[in-house]
Amino acid sequence: MPKRRPSPIEEATPSDCVIVHLIDGTYELFRHFYGLRRFNKGEDKPFGAVIGVLNTVLQMIETGATHVGVATDHVIESFRNTLWPGYKTGDGMEPALLAQFHPLEDALTAMGVAVWPMTELEADDALASAAQIASEDETMQKICIWTPDKDLAQCVRGGRVVQIDRRTQKIRDAAGVREKFGVEPVLIPDFLALVGDAADGYPGIPGIGAVGAARLLNKHGIIEDFPAAVLGDKRDLALLFKRLATLRTDARLFHDVDELRWRGPTDAFAACVERLGEPRLLKRCLAAQKIVQ
Repeated sequence: MPKRRPSPIEEATPSDCVIVHLIDGTYELFRHFYGLRRFNKGEDKPFGAVIGVLNTVLQMIETGATHVGVATDHVIESFRNTLWPGYKTGDGMEPALLAQFHPLEDALTAMGVAVWPMTELEADDALASAAQIASEDETMQKICIWTPDKDLAQCVRGGRVVQIDRRTQKIRDAAGVREKFGVEPVLIPDFLALVGDAADGYPGIPGIGAVGAARLLNKHGIIEDFPAAVLGDKRDLALLFKRLATLRTDARLFHDVDELRWRGPTDAFAACVERLGEPRLLKRCLAAQKIVQ
C-alpha cells in the first residue's frame, strides 16, 4: 500500500500532541454521494457514499489520527423546525442518498469509530458539543472540526479549536474566522442571524449584508445589546434567527476523550464490508490496528 501524506493539521502539529478529530458525517456523505455522481452516469451504487466516507475516515487513521468521532443526522429534522417553519427538512433529498445515512452509522460503529446519530439535535450540535467536551480536557492540544459549514465557525477558539475544510484543506483558526466573516467566532450566531443562512432555510434581516452585519456587531456587540433603533421591529426576528444559528453544546456524547481513541474494528466489521461489497477495507483496518496498538 503506498504511503499516504499526512493531513495539513497533522503536518503542522508536533508528533507528541493529542489531536481530536470531529467529523461532519452528514457533509461527508453528501460530498461522496455527489462526487460519485460525476462518474456513475446516474446509476447510484447502494452504498457508494458510505464506502467513500469509510475510506476517508480510515485514511485519517492511517495518517496518524488517533481520536476520532463522527456526527450524523439520523433524522434531518430537529427542534429548530418547530421554531421556524422554513427551516431545512429532508424534503427533496435524493432517496438514494437518504437511504445511506443509517448504513453509514452502522458501518462506522462496526469499524470501531465513535458515532453520534442525532435526532432532536443536529449533527452540527453534536460537533459543537464534542468540541466543548474535548476542550475541557487540558491534555488535548488541538480539536479539529472537519466541516466547511459556516455555523461551526462559532466553535473556533484561538488556534486550539479549529475548523478544517476537507475539500480545500484550509485550516481556519480564530484569525481565519475574523478574516472571512469580519467578526470574532463567538459572534458568528449573531452574524448569521443578521445575514441569514440559505442552507438552513432562514433569510436574515432585510437590508443587512455581510459587511453591514460585521460593522454593527463590532460596534455594538451581540444583538441583545443593539440600541432599539438599529433593528426596530425586526429585533425579535433577529433573536429568533440567532437561536436557530446558535449550536447546542450540552449534548453529553461522551465522558472521557479516551472514548474516542480508535482501537481497531469490531468483530462485526468483516460481515459489514462484505455487505457493502468492499472487503478491502477490513485488510486496511487490521493493518492500521497493528500500528495503533
